[in-house]
Amino acid sequence: MKKIFKVLLISVLSLSIFTACSKDSGSTTKLVIGASPDPHAKILELVKDDLKKEGIELEIQEFTDYVIPNKALAQKDLDANFFQHEPYLIDFAKKENLDLVSLGSTHVEPMALYSDNMKNIDDLKDGAEIAIPNDTVNGARALILLEVNGLIKVDKKAGLNATERDVIENPKNLKFTALEAALLPQALKDVDAAVINGNYAIEAGLNPVKDGIIVEGAESPYANIVAVRKGEEGEEKFKKLLKVLQSEKVKKFIEEEFDGAFVPAF
Repeated sequence: MKKIFKVLLISVLSLSIFTACSKDSGSTTKLVIGASPDPHAKILELVKDDLKKEGIELEIQEFTDYVIPNKALAQKDLDANFFQHEPYLIDFAKKENLDLVSLGSTHVEPMALYSDNMKNIDDLKDGAEIAIPNDTVNGARALILLEVNGLIKVDKKAGLNATERDVIENPKNLKFTALEAALLPQALKDVDAAVINGNYAIEAGLNPVKDGIIVEGAESPYANIVAVRKGEEGEEKFKKLLKVLQSEKVKKFIEEEFDGAFVPAF
């Protein structure tokens, strides 16, 4: 009888341990996020342990372009992405008919004009070639930066969708060359100047504050955001994600790690 009781007790204990382990393994939620290397992936690495404490296992997939991460999110290959500002997301989603929305903002990556040959805009020669991003939103953003600094005048009707064709005043006869944003740092050696997005500038060792000839102000409306599929933004895992990304820990990291190149936007 004692032997039978002992066997039953061992069986019950084994089942309890197995059940407990099953509950533990099932309590972790996996979250796959697509991100550009700098600064997005670095920020996500920073909060990995914080999310783990909240029961979320974070997997980061790095991308170096502005197209694939949104398509991958829409196709459910990603749970979220973190690489773009909201005007770009809205424009891209409309063109591609994707139901993607912003979860919340994190920081501003000031766009700046860089040159290997000049130190200020007064050195821009007549007919100088300036490279700008070839996507509609960032191309317009680059032109607005040049307009704010008195180099050109853009037709107000074009708004945030302005292209080179909307330049109505160009005293220096500047020539604009539209290139894929990721290629702009490499193009510096072939053009007189280039307007480069903050993340690609940092990856190339350029700091907009220290190296930029002209720099977008901190009041920029182009704050970087986390994007998710429409209808999922209220899910608990995303609430936890946004909470850690908008923490004092992240704010301090952005301010100190990137030497003023990026500005917290929360």
